[in-house]
Amino acid sequence: MTYLLDTHIIIWTLFEPDRLSSEIKQILENDTDLKAVSGISLWEISLKYSLGKLELSELNPDQVLEAIRESGFEILELSSELMASYYQLPKKEDHRDPFDRMLVWQSIAMGYTMISHDSKIKQYVPSGLRLITNS
Repeated sequence: MTYLLDTHIIIWTLFEPDRLSSEIKQILENDTDLKAVSGISLWEISLKYSLGKLELSELNPDQVLEAIRESGFEILELSSELMASYYQLPKKEDHRDPFDRMLVWQSIAMGYTMISHDSKIKQYVPSGLRLITNS
């Protein structure tokens, strides 16, 4: 199985692993499944860091990218096809976060299971999202 990590799950994995549920920790420690990080998460981390909305324990986003790679996560690039087909993701009035929505679409389009803590993401399950929540 392939899992796509939501941005906050990546940050918790690197900096606050105690915030992860035992189920998520088991998935992350399982060497047989692929765990992926989207380029959209790297952009979100870098943007929030540059705006002063995110602290990274004395690291910068370049160093976070290296830590992600060293942790064994696959880095997923955003393809032109994925970006062009994004319009197919149903609109949700109470969930407009563009980073989350692209992660949801990437998970659906690529057939990945998303790992998130955001309860608003559950509303995409009827649209084909496979989801594991950090509860």
